[in-house]
Amino acid sequence: MRLRNALCSTVAALSALALLSACGGSATTAESSSGTPLVGVDYPRSDTDFWNSYIKYTPEYAKELGLSLKTTNSQNDVAKLTANAQTFISQGVKGLAMAPQDTAAIAPTLAQLEAKKIPVVTVDTRPDTGNVFMVVRADNRAYGQKACQYLGTKLGGKGKVVMLQGGLDSINGRDRTEAFNECMKKDYPDIKVFGEATNWDGAVAAQKLQTRLTQHPDIKGVYMQSSFALSGTLQVLKQKGLLVDPKDKKHVFVVSNDGIPEELKSIAEGKIDATVSQPADLYAKYALYYLKAAIDGKTFKPGKTDHDSTIVQVREGLLEDQLSAPLVTADGGTYGGVPSLKSDDTSLWGNNLG
Repeated sequence: MRLRNALCSTVAALSALALLSACGGSATTAESSSGTPLVGVDYPRSDTDFWNSYIKYTPEYAKELGLSLKTTNSQNDVAKLTANAQTFISQGVKGLAMAPQDTAAIAPTLAQLEAKKIPVVTVDTRPDTGNVFMVVRADNRAYGQKACQYLGTKLGGKGKVVMLQGGLDSINGRDRTEAFNECMKKDYPDIKVFGEATNWDGAVAAQKLQTRLTQHPDIKGVYMQSSFALSGTLQVLKQKGLLVDPKDKKHVFVVSNDGIPEELKSIAEGKIDATVSQPADLYAKYALYYLKAAIDGKTFKPGKTDHDSTIVQVREGLLEDQLSAPLVTADGGTYGGVPSLKSDDTSLWGNNLG
């Protein structure tokens, strides 16, 4: 597998059959008892369908890429993530993938790993400071923009919407929030946005949505920044008699982010209207792909890849592979210039969990 334009110019020739294409010589690395490089993966949490899917895919891709695997779960706690990193260091891992939910507090741990020459790939989130080998992430600003365009189109540019934000200590929560607000202000200035901080907590999201709907019964749109809020949102809408067919004038249009099977099912049933499919499978695949590349001494630079993504430089010395994350709707239509896939599209990972 090769990156067409993201390869370093110092490479004179690469084998077409090579798994990883980049520049730099192959480094001699210590191996696990099985003879394959040992890497660590810290799972950020296991209380959502999205992250449970990521957990499912990780060992599958480790085996495919010829990596031995150690795993931990930091349970959305940066102190646990720090302790888990120490465990990985003691186990002699040659690379580490993590998804820090507090993107500021992880800096000291990244500095320690860098000092020990253990390459790090962050998944889904990008550290506010500190160096990592690669960030594997979709364009989270695009999530907010796509949600805005869908809701703006469906509401005809007028009305009220609630945005159930994630954690604003996370680059993801900030990116989605800022992009949604900027898009609404620019393209749909007659839509009033009520932003509600939830810290990725479904119970908090449900309570705040219920309060807003009580205060403003004419709310016609909800943007959930993740599927963490799905069940609570559906429950609140049902309690208020608003969980009705999209053709019913009482219908509240709901857009989510993740692309889990339950979201796709809810779109098909008319309970919610759209989601942006975060690639849980590709997060696992390319986190390990870049760890193996780092262990093998490869390097990358900005440019298009051969897996429908773009590597961008987000700041000096920090690269991010922005994977594709399509808008998903019931009809596969285009909204505010944004194309979508139908919820039953077989290319969506949420339709392929088996």
